[in-house]
Amino acid sequence: MLAVCLDLEGVLIPEIWINVAERTGIDALRRTTRDEPDYDRLMSYRIEILDQNDIKIEDITSTIDSMEPMEGALAFLRTLESRWPTLILSDTFSQFAKPMMAKLGHPMLLCHTLAIDDSGRIADWEIRCEDHKRKTIESLRDMNYQVIAAGDSYNDTAMLSAASAGILFRPPDNVVEEFPQFPVANDYEELTTAIESAASDLGEHWK
Repeated sequence: MLAVCLDLEGVLIPEIWINVAERTGIDALRRTTRDEPDYDRLMSYRIEILDQNDIKIEDITSTIDSMEPMEGALAFLRTLESRWPTLILSDTFSQFAKPMMAKLGHPMLLCHTLAIDDSGRIADWEIRCEDHKRKTIESLRDMNYQVIAAGDSYNDTAMLSAASAGILFRPPDNVVEEFPQFPVANDYEELTTAIESAASDLGEHWK
C-alpha cells in the first residue's frame, strides 16, 4: 500500500510567518526554516521578536484567518486523497493551522502546539516529538506502507530521506544545491507527475 505525506507551509498554504511579517511590518519575522534549519533556535528567535513588539496570539490568528490556500492546492489535495491515504506533516502549531485546515477540507494533520498564557502571549511551544516528520514516515513504513513525501525546505529533508520516494516542491536554491538527490517540482502539475512516476516505480499505479 502507498501513503502520501506532504508538508503544509510552502506546499499547500503560504508561509504563515512571512504573512505575519507583512501584516506587522516586522521584516525579522520573514525568517523561516528555509533560512534556519534549527527549529528550536528559530522559534526562540520568533518569540523574542513577538515579545519585543507585544504581538499576541490573536494578532497572528487574525492574519491566518485572512489567508487562503495556494492556488490549485485544494484540487491537488483532493486528487491525492481520492486515491491514497494522505497526511499533512507540519512544524506549525494547532492554533495556527485550524482555520487553514477548514479551507483545505479538514485533511489529516500532525503538528505541534503552542503554550499561550492568560494575556494571549505565546509563552512556549510544545513539540509533539523530536523529528516527528521523519518518525511518522518511518512508522508508516514499519506498517508496510510505501511512502511518497513532498516538502519545500530544510526541515523536510529528513522525512524525504526516510520516505520510499522524496520530492522537493518549489524549494529555495540553497536546498536544491545541498540535496540534489531529490527531484524538484515547481507547480502542482509537475508535483502530480512526480508523485505518479514515483508511485509507478514503487509498483503503485495512479487509478
